Amino acid sequence: MNIPSDLKYTKDHEWVRIENDSITIGITDFAQSELGDIVYVEVETVDETLDAEEIFGTVEAVKTVSDLLLPVSGEIIEFNETLEDEPEKVNSDPYGAGWMIKVKCSDLSQLDDLMSADAYKVLVGA
Repeated sequence: MNIPSDLKYTKDHEWVRIENDSITIGITDFAQSELGDIVYVEVETVDETLDAEEIFGTVEAVKTVSDLLLPVSGEIIEFNETLEDEPEKVNSDPYGAGWMIKVKCSDLSQLDDLMSADAYKVLVGA
């Protein structure tokens, strides 16, 4: 299982990459393997400002649909539109081409509440 040490993680199995004044968010390798083959990613919240823990979209796999929860408050500024035609990128490259959204974080101190790679490994038993 791949858990990059340079990312932050949530208990809901999302990863966060901090990039200047925005953050990129996707689901972890653990999450995509638990979901199975991903067939659809829906994000209709671009240009909306949401609070932490609000649903920003859904990911649909063959067996289930899961809500995607925003780990920090902020404005959703971009959706990875590649996923509209190739949702399987979330399975094949969850930390790269399978990223989901970019967010302009309204409270950077919320990032301190996210887990380190080591803490996430404990959560998933890696």
